[in-house]
Amino acid sequence: MLVAGLALVSLLGTGCGPGPARTGDTGAAPGTARTTASPSPSSRSTSAAPDPSASTASPTRLLVPAAGVDTSLTPLGLAPDRTVEVPPLVAHDVAGWYEYGPLPGERGPAVVLGHVTTGPHRDGVFRRLGEVRRGDRVVVRRAGGASVRFVVDRVRTVAKSEFPTQEVYGDVKRAELRLITCGGQRSAAGYSANVIVFAHRTGGS
Repeated sequence: MLVAGLALVSLLGTGCGPGPARTGDTGAAPGTARTTASPSPSSRSTSAAPDPSASTASPTRLLVPAAGVDTSLTPLGLAPDRTVEVPPLVAHDVAGWYEYGPLPGERGPAVVLGHVTTGPHRDGVFRRLGEVRRGDRVVVRRAGGASVRFVVDRVRTVAKSEFPTQEVYGDVKRAELRLITCGGQRSAAGYSANVIVFAHRTGGS
């Protein structure tokens, strides 16, 4: 499913997520991801065709063994300024899934954001996401106990000013997954890049 009109902006704060830099996020510390979006909350239901193998059960947990990730998942909506919410900056932070995009396991690009650092709380849940490689496995657990399995196709580190919006959020014909955090050089203004993991569904239970 294509999330229409999705554009990316800076991740300001001490965590991370996708997007080229923008001005105006003075209330957060360097590194938190934000994305602006124009889709309405009902946009997830506009997929061209349903995936008969998909479940409507919400995702509850994400496992990425190659990066040492075993985290619960929190839904992320839109903030009042139409940016995508980010997970809270807390000591035991968790990743979050963009609830107005496809659910992980549905046809389309499901998106999960996580912090690489969390300010005074130090390391974030996606601190080792850059260690993931092609062929690594990812598992998303759903409410009710079922799981969806993915395999990593590639990992990209891209400058925020060159964030590949269409490649991340554009329509695809199968169930895919994007895991996103910050990367590159860190400065007072934030991180210079994003780490993006691209994966596709291989099975489920």
